[in-house]
Amino acid sequence: MKRVVINALDGINALEIEEQAPLPEPGPGEVRLRVGAAGLGFVDGLLISGKYQWKPPLPFVPGGEIAGTVDAVGDGVASWMPGQKAAAWLMGGGLADYCVVPSASLVAVPEGLSAATAASVLLDYATADYALNVRGALRTGETVFVLGANGGVGGAAMAIAKAEGARVIAGVSGAERREPAMARGAHATVDLSQADWRAQLRTVLDGAAPDLVVDPLGGDYTEPAFRSLAKDGRHLVVGFAAGGIPALPVNLALLKNAALVGVDVRHFAEGDSANFRSRLSHLLRRCESGELPAPPIASYPLSRTKDAFLALSRRGRGGKLVVVPDGA
Repeated sequence: MKRVVINALDGINALEIEEQAPLPEPGPGEVRLRVGAAGLGFVDGLLISGKYQWKPPLPFVPGGEIAGTVDAVGDGVASWMPGQKAAAWLMGGGLADYCVVPSASLVAVPEGLSAATAASVLLDYATADYALNVRGALRTGETVFVLGANGGVGGAAMAIAKAEGARVIAGVSGAERREPAMARGAHATVDLSQADWRAQLRTVLDGAAPDLVVDPLGGDYTEPAFRSLAKDGRHLVVGFAAGGIPALPVNLALLKNAALVGVDVRHFAEGDSANFRSRLSHLLRRCESGELPAPPIASYPLSRTKDAFLALSRRGRGGKLVVVPDGA
């Protein structure tokens, strides 16, 4: 089988394609998937560069947002059979024709959902759902301000917030990114590349303030966004894609009577795995029904994985990056 592997945490240049890798055999409690698609996101770029908080053992096969078809099962696995569509979020393994995953990590993929679509929503939608509905306790009618709205988690947060009956304001970086954000569910946009974006936010909200901020950016955006919250607001810290970890004057929390809330979806997936899988299954069914719109997808064959990783850092790349088997 073919797979992508790294033998050093040196970034994109360390990616190698093995044409004749051995077919993995599922052990007790494991399932072998024939991979239909593997989604890529910000974390994957950090992992292959050694910049993530967890360092993968080498050699390492990247790609953790995996969707495919059960191909074989190991001893003790009774809940899965060959031919079933399934998906899992792991820390890697998906950039291959086949991969082995713990059966307890799998969720069923609805028949009407393609592998590429399932892979494209796994982590981003699970993160946004956990942020808004679990950590943020979103209520119908509230206003949600999404920083980095055209990113993976940002786009998912807009779609979920709108479906839950919230008013969604998209923070975008440049006028050319307004229309894509509106297409994904925003009611209005704010241009974060402009110095007056807080004034823009007040204007589009008719002087009101957001109840929740979804913040996958960090950096210089966090403090002004926190200052923009309504009383009793919740600022959801998802990540630091803007490159810097901000320091926040804690008196702002007192003045706003507001909460700064961490969103660690990996902790949720590992610490409350049954609930995580249940919510993920529900998200996939909502995408199949059309209640939640799936993201636009930019698809690359396995042999062009380096191009897919290069696109991770490119603005306006055209959708969620998904790697599919050659010839698919």
